[in-house]
Amino acid sequence: MKQIQLPTVKQGVSQLIMGTDYFRPSIFETVCENLDAFVAIGGNTMDTAYGYCGGESEQAIGMWMELRKNREQINVWTKGGHPNQHGPQVNKQAIYNELMTSLERLRTDYIDVYALHRDDTNVPVGEIVDILNEHVEAGRIRTFGGSNWTTARLQEANEYAEKNGLRGFEFSSPNLSLAKAQDPYWADCISVDDAIMSWHERTNLPLFSWSAQARGFFTGRFTPEDRSDADLVRVFYNDDNWERYRRAEQLGKEKGASTIQIALAYVLNQSFPTAAIIGPRGEAEMKSCLEATKIELSVEEIKWLDLRTK
Repeated sequence: MKQIQLPTVKQGVSQLIMGTDYFRPSIFETVCENLDAFVAIGGNTMDTAYGYCGGESEQAIGMWMELRKNREQINVWTKGGHPNQHGPQVNKQAIYNELMTSLERLRTDYIDVYALHRDDTNVPVGEIVDILNEHVEAGRIRTFGGSNWTTARLQEANEYAEKNGLRGFEFSSPNLSLAKAQDPYWADCISVDDAIMSWHERTNLPLFSWSAQARGFFTGRFTPEDRSDADLVRVFYNDDNWERYRRAEQLGKEKGASTIQIALAYVLNQSFPTAAIIGPRGEAEMKSCLEATKIELSVEEIKWLDLRTK
């Protein structure tokens, strides 16, 4: 499996990243089965967060790494700074408190890949860069990025970092998928549009996409007439996305691949470094994702899938 190299991360980030937002110690056998299968196909990076399942996702991953004794072979990606009932958590004390709790849950003393789950534009971006660099210097995190940050704030952060001899944001994690979101799936979430795409093409900043497969839109389980999933309808149901579905289906037949594999390949074949968070719930889905990493799409095919050409 291809990997994306990030500064000071020992091994590259696997192009497929295992989503763990449903992991809990109470289903530890399932956690072990899924993570073992993920590692078996060449995956090495797990996506979790301080807030996933009230912290139980981090706990389950920590238990698995301790059981398998494989901490040095795994990239742990966790996130903090998501607003809660006390308001925005992007400040020095909140970031410290959440990070220390995450380290304890994960049974480790460092985080390979760290992200702020949300931005707080009321906090000067230079102040945030300073805070994160303190944690890098302390050895608690090895690299950091932003989840659902605007490119304007990422740009401002990295200009500040360069000016002051500091580490900047080394990846971004918005939603990038073949189906384009017409409404945020969750509040304050960011999906890639033409401007964001152009910015990543220009800066070459790695992008780790959540909902890379558009929440199951391309699985074949849904049709324009089936409106049973209200969130999917709200976010992805429109004529353009159904045309993208039709084109992915057609190209899949030509390449001997499924529609959803073409949709995943679209994310992984951009001109800048990309990885996709996946959520397979079984061996068949795991292997399907792996096969998608082997599909090569030309620039012309990507443009055609994305309706940029006829």
